Amino acid sequence: MGNKEMEVVKGLNVERYMGRWYEIASFRSAFQPKNGVDTRATYTLNPDETVHVLNETWTGGKRGYIEGTAWKVDPKSDEAKLKVKFYVPPFLPIIPVTGDYWVLYIDEDYQYALVGQRSRKYLWILCRQSSLDEETYNQLVEKAKEEGYDVSKLHKTTHSETPPESEGPKDTKGIWWLKSIFGK
Repeated sequence: MGNKEMEVVKGLNVERYMGRWYEIASFRSAFQPKNGVDTRATYTLNPDETVHVLNETWTGGKRGYIEGTAWKVDPKSDEAKLKVKFYVPPFLPIIPVTGDYWVLYIDEDYQYALVGQRSRKYLWILCRQSSLDEETYNQLVEKAKEEGYDVSKLHKTTHSETPPESEGPKDTKGIWWLKSIFGK
């Protein structure tokens, strides 16, 4: 099942996709703190048609973030297959890390999405709000299962009742990133 070609969204309206998305659930990543809360991504269209990516999470009240750039793999294709590149570690961005960002599903109102990638090592359930009703969540989990993901690895992201709006205190030293590598 994991070997079948994944179906991705066709005809994604990139401008409508821009803005803030809250991480509702994901597969854990070495690039995120294990105990991060209020995790979100903000996408902004650049003049050159690439996308500025800002990923944020809060650990112990401190904001950790990483910025990157995303672009369409094949500008001539109508498939929502993008590449995203970050430089790590965030406090000394010297090592480029590139990955797939495939939009596997999005509702017609662009309010929730399922995002994955070719290897099926990473998966995200995203929503414009910091919470998603259980029925919709379960439908997205089912879609992920149909695409060959081991959904038992999904971890729900904790969000505050009032997610931070401001940047909050910054972890400018990137300590959160180092701790996350070691599973703290």
